[in-house]
Amino acid sequence: MTDATLAQARAEIDQIDQHILQLLNQRAVCAQQIGQLKRAADPDASLYRPEREAQVLCQLAAQNPGPLSSDTLVRLFREVMSACLALEQPLTVAFLGPAGTYTETAAWQHFGQAIQLQPYAQIADIFRAVEIQEVDYGIVPIENSTEGAVSHTLDCLVQTALFICAEVTLRIQHQLLGQAQPLAQVQTVYAHQQALAQCRRWLSEHLPQATCVAVDSNGAAARRAAQQPHTAAIAGCEAASYYQLQTLAHAIADATDNTTRFVVLGAQHPTPSGRDKTSLILSTRNQPGGLYHLLAPLAEYGISMSRIESRPSRQGRWDYLFFVDLLGHQQDADVAAALAGLSQQACFCKFLGSYPYGKT
Repeated sequence: MTDATLAQARAEIDQIDQHILQLLNQRAVCAQQIGQLKRAADPDASLYRPEREAQVLCQLAAQNPGPLSSDTLVRLFREVMSACLALEQPLTVAFLGPAGTYTETAAWQHFGQAIQLQPYAQIADIFRAVEIQEVDYGIVPIENSTEGAVSHTLDCLVQTALFICAEVTLRIQHQLLGQAQPLAQVQTVYAHQQALAQCRRWLSEHLPQATCVAVDSNGAAARRAAQQPHTAAIAGCEAASYYQLQTLAHAIADATDNTTRFVVLGAQHPTPSGRDKTSLILSTRNQPGGLYHLLAPLAEYGISMSRIESRPSRQGRWDYLFFVDLLGHQQDADVAAALAGLSQQACFCKFLGSYPYGKT
């Protein structure tokens, strides 16, 4: 390649960058106009529309000719959408803190960087912050692919008046973090109880001398490891950078495909996106065939159930609640009919929300 050819290629990139710059600002102006129209029609309207964002990103991924991957394209456009929304209405989002947790990473992944994140120490605190409108939305973990449901989140969903308005799936890469030290000198390992369970075999094999201590979050674990000698934490790369810790061991989870699902909590009801999920809490009488008859409307109307999880109701001995995810939106005719049938069969039926199906 000659110097002239290289200069020509760089000049072409400069022209393209100028065109991108112009289009980005045109998009921002258009987004502001849409926000003003919405506010004129309803001063309390939320400008964040998870179903609209899901539709746009799905369409862009489907139309992507390459060479950029669809995942890369989605990340880029997520940031563009986040920045445009922030011009009109910067979102405040509660997450399970402190900084450096997987919940924080999930929030960035879903909302983009142009938001204001507020850390809370407990999952229940996140629910309350959204309920009293201290923040716009909250994000909490609800289940892990290897360890199952997050019980604190399920218990809070029973009591809350909030709804699930979006979901996020995040691949979890557990690292052992600490101050520069050999593994043999680690006496205590801090982590969230789910992370400890997900790394149980590795810890037994490589740190048999260490005591495992459960804390509120992996971010809190990393913070302790940064303050105390002869300790380590199970957390992600973001926590290592934030707390200036060394990575003592990489990828220590017992399962290689370790994924956590998070849900976004809010007061709104997203409209259908075309690829949706509906979540419910149900209970039935403790009698033969009770669960079979409870779920019969799903088969009758051809509705797929993607998840069912039981949890003690705390209302009576051996009395359970069932957390159910259905494929489809409550406004879909078949789903609406099935929901009506479920509510007739159930002793207790609580609608948790219909929302865009998260990428897995």
